[in-house]
Amino acid sequence: MTGHIQLFSKVPLFEGLSDDDLAALFACLTEKRLHAGELLFSKGDAGTSMFVVLQGSVRIFLPPADSADRATVLRELGPGEYFGEMALLDNQPRMASVDALSDATLGELAHERFIQQLRGSPQVMTTMLRVMSQRLRTTTTLLEGRAARNINLEADEKLTWAQRLADRVAQWNGSWLFIVLLLGVTLIWIAINAFAPLRFDAYPYQFFNLFLAILVSLQGPLIMMSQNRQVSKERLHSEADYLVNLKNETGIEKMLEEVRQLRAEVAAIKHAVASGTAPGA
Repeated sequence: MTGHIQLFSKVPLFEGLSDDDLAALFACLTEKRLHAGELLFSKGDAGTSMFVVLQGSVRIFLPPADSADRATVLRELGPGEYFGEMALLDNQPRMASVDALSDATLGELAHERFIQQLRGSPQVMTTMLRVMSQRLRTTTTLLEGRAARNINLEADEKLTWAQRLADRVAQWNGSWLFIVLLLGVTLIWIAINAFAPLRFDAYPYQFFNLFLAILVSLQGPLIMMSQNRQVSKERLHSEADYLVNLKNETGIEKMLEEVRQLRAEVAAIKHAVASGTAPGA
């Protein structure tokens, strides 16, 4: 239980609260256990509480309109993350469904107990409003703004001079120009020290070997820096693709819902006309 209290104190929704407020909120939690695959609640169910993931993982998804379709996964949550906080304020129906990805332990905070805590602690209310505002801004940006982004341009604009140098070194090392230049320098070095009167590095060319060792020792870290940045950029690409796909799926779900409503209205009008109960019939 002590570990759960420490985990609860790290939930962003309750950041900045005093130890007394955290302890009082944690005392309001009701422990709820789920088995893997078990449904916690469905979209449209009455919202009466929020949940904090204490152990395991859950997913938030939009159920498919047709049994042949797949669910639209919105988020996957692990220990320390929370969901359903809107129900603490408005008691409106759930906007998505939640089930367990693995055996999970959740802390449930009921609407009534949370309201009682709010009345006794203005700090809890201030923190709650701040987090709600941040989530609303994020949702508005996703739905109203452009989800597609030029990740390459954004990443390049944030590069430091050292990172740009590492990228140029990695790009130059992977070119034929570097190979030809290195071969040329090697042949010229050998020719000078084999045939020219001025022989400053006789065979086995110790100075040249030292030069190559220094060159390789510098190239390795620079190339790794560039590769690590490419991995970070690919991760940003994946996140951007996920947001684009999520926005598209959400938009399609909304369009399908409107089409179903339109079909229902057309069917109702046809039925009214056929039965002679339509206005003006």
